[in-house]
Amino acid sequence: MTANGIFQIALFFVIILVCTKPLGLFMARIFEGERTFLHPFLRWLEVATYRVIGVREDVEQRWTHYTASLVSYSIFGFILIYLMQRAQGFLPFNPQGFGANNVTPDLAFNTAVSFITNTNWQSYSGESTLSYFVQMAGLTVQNFASAAAGIAIAVALIRGFARQERKTIGNFWVDVTRATVYVLIPLSIAAALAFSSQGVIQNLRAYTSVTTVEGAKQTIAQGPVASQEAIKQLGTNGGGFFNANAAHPFENPTPITNLLSMVLIFLIPAGLTYTFGRIVGDTRQGWAILGAFSVMFLIGVIVAYGFEQAGNPILTGLGIQSTASAEQSGGNMEGKEVRFGIANSALYATVTTDASCGAVNAMHDSFTPLAGLVPLFNIMTGEVIFGGVGAGLYGILLYCILAVFIAGLMVGRTPEYLGKKIEQKEVKMAMLAIIATALSILTFSALTSVASFHEKGYWNPPGAATANLSNNGPHGLSEILYAYTSATGNNGSAFAGLNANTPWYNVSLGFAMLIGRFLFLIPLLAVAGSLAAKKKIPATAGTFPTHGPLFVGLLVGTVLIVGALTFFPALSLGPIVEHYLMQSGKLFSVVLLPVAAKRRYSFSHRLQPVDNGRAPIAVRYARQTSVAAMRLNLRADDNHRLKPVAKGISPLRGLWS
Repeated sequence: MTANGIFQIALFFVIILVCTKPLGLFMARIFEGERTFLHPFLRWLEVATYRVIGVREDVEQRWTHYTASLVSYSIFGFILIYLMQRAQGFLPFNPQGFGANNVTPDLAFNTAVSFITNTNWQSYSGESTLSYFVQMAGLTVQNFASAAAGIAIAVALIRGFARQERKTIGNFWVDVTRATVYVLIPLSIAAALAFSSQGVIQNLRAYTSVTTVEGAKQTIAQGPVASQEAIKQLGTNGGGFFNANAAHPFENPTPITNLLSMVLIFLIPAGLTYTFGRIVGDTRQGWAILGAFSVMFLIGVIVAYGFEQAGNPILTGLGIQSTASAEQSGGNMEGKEVRFGIANSALYATVTTDASCGAVNAMHDSFTPLAGLVPLFNIMTGEVIFGGVGAGLYGILLYCILAVFIAGLMVGRTPEYLGKKIEQKEVKMAMLAIIATALSILTFSALTSVASFHEKGYWNPPGAATANLSNNGPHGLSEILYAYTSATGNNGSAFAGLNANTPWYNVSLGFAMLIGRFLFLIPLLAVAGSLAAKKKIPATAGTFPTHGPLFVGLLVGTVLIVGALTFFPALSLGPIVEHYLMQSGKLFSVVLLPVAAKRRYSFSHRLQPVDNGRAPIAVRYARQTSVAAMRLNLRADDNHRLKPVAKGISPLRGLWS
């Protein structure tokens, strides 16, 4: 790691700490119904919204009604986005003429589910699939809607802890309206203007055709990017206008936009910790949760940055410089943008997977094995390291319940948290939420690893589900595991080595998103209703304090141990074993080499021979307009030129990249 990289990480973290209290205090006042400096400008919009949807802001709901409102809100959003995608050919602002052929029914299902669950998984390339109207009126609107729902649910759970002997936990429609009007819209407008000032595009023009300096024709995509970029980051949604997401220079052109993007991702999750402390009447509780967030975040970013900066030992053995110097960054620069470098790529990957954002400025598939393990494990924790807007807070509060339950078992005392006894119902609901998500990840990953389909059939035209992978061995397993972890965790990022745009993947990932969203939220709202109805008990000498370093350590340990015990076997077969294989000289990457058909080949890639002179690699070649895959055993000759040993299919054992 370099001093410059550490400084940039520290600068980002300090900005988050500085913003936590002001924003948290503002949100506490908003959701407590107090007047703020924005009310003279926006109160009319809040009141008008209540009149349009027929809601009285002074009428509250039981947890069952609150849940029903959430579900109906999500169903309406799903239907709206699905129909928009299928009918985009008849809708305005479509200069490229995209139609229903660009969005198959299974892809439309996957995308609609993805955006209502705040996942924003994208099995498609936005610039070649969706019209401007669908991007703006469908996806961007849902970025606001799903983020506001997450904040509302977090506030409902806070009320469960703060209230006593009450049957209601607030009004879902009022909470969503206030989150949108006073928090998301003002911050998004400010962020969009800041992005535009740095070069993020915002227009409705048709795509531009140009001739490059080499004389080739190129189409440059346009679109209303800055407005979507702002809420995509602020709402921890993550879905990019372009396929390259935040690595694209039209979405993230400068180091300033990169820093702003990361700050927006953590801004509301950090602020909600202070909101929590303020509403429950003890800000130390909020700072303790922020402390737990910070410890887990710093562990993750140090591990990811450390292994990325260390680089690939195989390349080091070939004499390639991997240490940072004044001339080059060193480390593993594969899959990264030069304008961001290793430190900001590792930081961004950690931030986007600590939160349920999923935006990426580098390809996680190109990370070294243990650096790639960090974003994967971050999502496996249940997105409780800062987490998404609202999702991080309500997720960590479930772990708080488990932590005090474990502490109570150790001392033989009924567990308490914030003056509320944690009893059988709360613990069962917390475990249901955690087990349901883990079961979704592991079950879908296992099924996909062995699922076999007819080649050129409907469900998965390439054949077996594993035929969609770009890599074999443990790295291929990591690609599958990451996809279903990201979907269930409502994150949306991907290892990017998996072709997921087939009916099998679109449908299975869609159901994983629904499980991760609603089988987590419904038990949580039941906990909120149960806690609100309880009476607060005064603290005594035997009450376990939940605002100090001891509780922070217990909470962090609970999150890490539950995650490790649940997923360690799967991680051992994926990134962990891949790390040890890399140390022994084996890689699992596909090499793309142009070769002519029906000829004997001699490749000029100079590589040191492995496995007694044999260096198995995967070769993909293009014949006319189609792309076919050819796997050859290649031998390195005395000049280290790779030549085919035998034609035909051979196992993908160790692959050179």
